[in-house]
Amino acid sequence: MSRPTTTPTPLARCLALAAKDLRVERRSGEALLVIAPFGAVALLLAPLAVGVDTPLLAELGPALYWLVVLLFGVLVTLRGSAVDGPHQRAMLALTGVGPRILLAGRTLGNVALLLGFELLLAPVAVLLYNPDLTGWPWLLPVLVLVAGGLAVLGSIADALAAGLDGRTSLGPLLTAPIAVPLLLGATGVLNAARYDRPPWPWLLLVVTVDLVAALLAAWCATHMEDVA
Repeated sequence: MSRPTTTPTPLARCLALAAKDLRVERRSGEALLVIAPFGAVALLLAPLAVGVDTPLLAELGPALYWLVVLLFGVLVTLRGSAVDGPHQRAMLALTGVGPRILLAGRTLGNVALLLGFELLLAPVAVLLYNPDLTGWPWLLPVLVLVAGGLAVLGSIADALAAGLDGRTSLGPLLTAPIAVPLLLGATGVLNAARYDRPPWPWLLLVVTVDLVAALLAAWCATHMEDVA
């Protein structure tokens, strides 16, 4: 007697898609072995331009770190458009994976990759800039929140630009301007903690951007479901 087949839950499908993206990244190494070294080089260029002005480097270090995370992190989130072509998306649709689940699964994979990207660049920034690490525990929630917000925004841009000829250039143009509040909030949290001021307003800004991005993703997913 054959066993009844069980349909995977939406959460299980999202996790499977995220695991698929991580396996693709492990084989290609595009995000952590190509983009991350370029991010480290970008962090190195600022000290070469500023010179040996150590106090200035220590002051600018956190802001430059988050700037590199924002600009190069956008490229990390958009790598999926180069992997999943029309045929792959059609296969996913045949297996019951709609735009909503595809967007959620890609976002989960992007969060994991962005956290790894941030953690790889953080020691480089500390070694190059020697910033004041007062209030460093605040960095832990900020890393997660920035990765989450940037992952959602990048996944939305990736989904909207899918199938377009200029998606590799359109994606960053869509994501980077909207992600500027993440840069301001992340830098503001560390500066406030360093000067013994309450960092809650800046942290609230980052949380607000994440919530708005999540609502935008839900709206876009509903629209894409209707189109599909």
